[in-house]
Amino acid sequence: MSLSDPIGDMLARIKNSQVRNHKKVQLPSSKFKVKIVEVLKNEGYIIDFKVDDDEKKPNLEINLKYNLGNPVISNIERISKPGRRIFSSAESLPKINNGLGIAIVSTPKGVMTDVDARKQKIGGEIICKVF
Repeated sequence: MSLSDPIGDMLARIKNSQVRNHKKVQLPSSKFKVKIVEVLKNEGYIIDFKVDDDEKKPNLEINLKYNLGNPVISNIERISKPGRRIFSSAESLPKINNGLGIAIVSTPKGVMTDVDARKQKIGGEIICKVF
């Protein structure tokens, strides 16, 4: 089965797992998904992740984070989709929830948050927003 939007599928699985209060979520792995999950871990939205290379297809296992029984990620939303890519310069990167959330941006220097991209003065494709 091929997905037209594997990143959107990953974000939907994370969102649905947190609504059901699951501790972990497993999904097919890719290098780009791992980079996005690294940003989520560095920003404190998830506990940890690991990539299982047991079979032919690697799996990504994400340990979700909760605070007093409530999910830390209250909303995770895809911005740039395969049918409509959204690019932004460093100056016009959006502030999510007045700086309380993050936007994950794919730049020429790698995947990073909107804050890091503004500091380095580089724009790119806005992948998703998390708050």
